[in-house]
Amino acid sequence: MSKIFGVLPYLSCLLACQCSSSSGSSLSHSDAASGTADASTAFGGAAGTSALSSGGTVGTGGVVNAGGSAPTGGSASLGGTIFRGGATGGLIASGGISSAGATSSGGLQVTGGTIGTLATGGIQVSGGSTSLGGTTGAGGTQVTGGMQVSGGSTAMGGATGAGGTRTGGSTAGGGTTAAGGTKLIGGTTAAGGSLATGGVGSGGGGTAGSSASTGAPETSPLGYGKGTTGGGNATAVDIADMAAMQAAIDGYSGSGGLVLRYTGKFNFASITDPCVQHTLLAQTVEIKKKSDITIVGADGSAANFGIHIASSSSSIIVRNMTIGLTPGGGDSDMISLEGMSGGVPTDIWIDHNELFSSMADCAGAGDTSFDGMIDIKKGADNVTISYNYMHDHHKVSLNGYTDDDSAVRHVTFHHNLFENVGSRTPLQRHGYSHVLNNYLYQVLVSGINVRMGGYSLVEANYFETVLNPVTARDSSAIGYWDLRNNNLASKADVSAGNAFGITWDAGSTGTVNATDWTTTAAFPEPLGYSYTADPFQCVHDGLRAAAGAGKALVTLKCK
Repeated sequence: MSKIFGVLPYLSCLLACQCSSSSGSSLSHSDAASGTADASTAFGGAAGTSALSSGGTVGTGGVVNAGGSAPTGGSASLGGTIFRGGATGGLIASGGISSAGATSSGGLQVTGGTIGTLATGGIQVSGGSTSLGGTTGAGGTQVTGGMQVSGGSTAMGGATGAGGTRTGGSTAGGGTTAAGGTKLIGGTTAAGGSLATGGVGSGGGGTAGSSASTGAPETSPLGYGKGTTGGGNATAVDIADMAAMQAAIDGYSGSGGLVLRYTGKFNFASITDPCVQHTLLAQTVEIKKKSDITIVGADGSAANFGIHIASSSSSIIVRNMTIGLTPGGGDSDMISLEGMSGGVPTDIWIDHNELFSSMADCAGAGDTSFDGMIDIKKGADNVTISYNYMHDHHKVSLNGYTDDDSAVRHVTFHHNLFENVGSRTPLQRHGYSHVLNNYLYQVLVSGINVRMGGYSLVEANYFETVLNPVTARDSSAIGYWDLRNNNLASKADVSAGNAFGITWDAGSTGTVNATDWTTTAAFPEPLGYSYTADPFQCVHDGLRAAAGAGKALVTLKCK
């Protein structure tokens, strides 16, 4: 850890030939299973105050490049170039340069016990995941477009400010910063903490000090998966790899409770060509005809294998896992729920995971180089998908295997962050879905696609830079949507020149788009659970601080 801290003055000096930092660091470590953050660090007291600063100025129109080396995972640089790797438990990136030329202290983010700073062109480091802000000011150029590194993986992205250039998709930090401005992401302490001060960027969503904070973890799921209890109070068993996880599941009687705490590591940066992955054999743990199981990832863990919940398995929880770049192409979903002749999975909760692959187009792979993230098919029912960070992936969530998969499914998607993805957020055939309080940012093909007579209640979501946000396409029959209290409120919000970056294409024959932004059918049945929808602006401003792994399972709280 001392080596990590030692890098900071060096980086600051490279930028400004002077070094300064606040004192009074503290370090705490606790178990993710107990609902607290692993390897959390705070500098100089409360979150939201400026903790590190680096002096000096940078002229507009320049490219910031400060070399140096990262403690783990390779080289480090500031200002929209590459910072690969990231040590488990959090690093600290100081400073950040504003496009007007002056350095910005960046603001300290403590999100579920992790730390990161983000200013224009700066670096955000959170829970072992590193995200480059990837923005420059007026006239600036971002050379690589920014790189996101999550547990060692890379995902190209980034955006520039006014007058800049852009190569690639989106960064985990997201959004752009106006010339001379500073953008802070997150800015919350661990559960129940206070908010950071600072502005909100024009895209990607920062934490607005007046509207959003984080709260205690959920102890049971909201939504259709409300009956899920998982392994309950069973003593957790630590397992460090896929083989050990499968062995523990195989050795379990199938009822009474099993809790597995996954502690394994995987260096995603070791995959230098993501297009090799679809040529490899799928690696998948299977839960089949067993019930009452919880799989929870330890903070800083990472997996390169999928989880298949099959047949009559019930009451299964998967939380706090980081899964990425899985091998196997179309044979490998990251998390899949699938009915078989022996029965169908029911009462499933998929919560606070980070799932990602690559937006690369791989020759010879067709459309399955990276297929499903969370697929629900062949009768799986009573499912809640919540607080997941799903990014850099072509096809996110399939609900219904084919047009003929007519089993009635009930699925709740709430408080998920979909970022820099192709489509299926979700794709729904038949059945019922409640799509509540999600943030869809940079969706490149289509968003919520309701088909084959399915019904979706689309409520209090935030759509930004989305092609075809709500649509019915690519099946022999359309589905129906009930639109309530989203940031898109009228036809003007989705018409040409709108403020939210919403665009449309015609689609194949028979496509129906929500270009009038009106409900096509009222949701036809009671949900069967109570809830309070968060305001869409609070979702935009604060969800990033709560969604994904390594966030101490915190929830979004709106004032």
